[in-house]
Amino acid sequence: MNVFVTGGAGYIGSVTTEWLLNQGHEVVVFDNLERGHRQALDPRACFITGDLRDAEAVLKAMRETRPDAVLHFAAYALVGESMVHPEWYFGNNVRGGVNLAEAMIKTGVRKIVCSSTCATYGQPDQVPITEETPQKPTNPYGESKLMFETLLTWYARLVEIQPVFLRYFNACGASDRFGEDHDPETHLIPNILKVALGQRADVQVFGTDYPTPDGTCIRDYIHILDLAQAHLLALEKDVTGAFNLGTGTGCSVREVLSAVETVVGQAIPVQVASRRPGDPARLVADAGKAGAVLGWTPVHSHIETIIRSAWLWHQAHPHGYAS
Repeated sequence: MNVFVTGGAGYIGSVTTEWLLNQGHEVVVFDNLERGHRQALDPRACFITGDLRDAEAVLKAMRETRPDAVLHFAAYALVGESMVHPEWYFGNNVRGGVNLAEAMIKTGVRKIVCSSTCATYGQPDQVPITEETPQKPTNPYGESKLMFETLLTWYARLVEIQPVFLRYFNACGASDRFGEDHDPETHLIPNILKVALGQRADVQVFGTDYPTPDGTCIRDYIHILDLAQAHLLALEKDVTGAFNLGTGTGCSVREVLSAVETVVGQAIPVQVASRRPGDPARLVADAGKAGAVLGWTPVHSHIETIIRSAWLWHQAHPHGYAS
């Protein structure tokens, strides 16, 4: 297939682009490089600099490249930032999404696989979280993602768009070539690794009094190689609708810290801080639907495997892609 990948210079988009190319597909990356990295562009892909908020630019790119399908990664994805600048999130994630959907309709592209998020669920009443769990976002980021899901669901009814929503839990890890480089970095594993690299004095643990076995939050960590595989399966199969992507188990913050210490061979200093407002004690996926319908099984997502891949990448890129 000829696949149009929005946000292909970003963290998950770059690894999925690499995966698609390795499987023999052609890829067109459409990215404005605002938060992605030119060094994360696979040289085998066709690259078009463009912004989804520019309706004419995305339509022109799709008319010129005539893709068979779209993988959509391009979005703002910082919860805290969305609480300060909700207009950025609705402008980019929703308005940009509308432009993409309209360009698909005008060029006859029907299949789209969307990078979505467990943030659409908010704080669920029960875990593990299934696709039928009520979606009640607690921040503009999650709301913007849910709004785009709703938009495409209506398009599916009215104009035969075929959307797939892959709701990630905690994406992490690295491929041999591409890894995680955000500014600011808000994810736990790369921030712990910054301590191991001597770039930070310690790592903050936000709350140790949660109703979990060791008092720290539990999250479901999923390797980006497993996410990339799920995108390819969703692309190739005649499916539509939402799929959770996670391991179904989860690790606490203290368990992640212990795994990092095992992999890097050194102690990681910790600074205990207060709980962050709105942090649920436990977020874990029920990914049974992805297994049954897509045939997807995560094979890289043991926590030490995740950390080992990330550690190798961060050692080779101690200052991210600027290295």
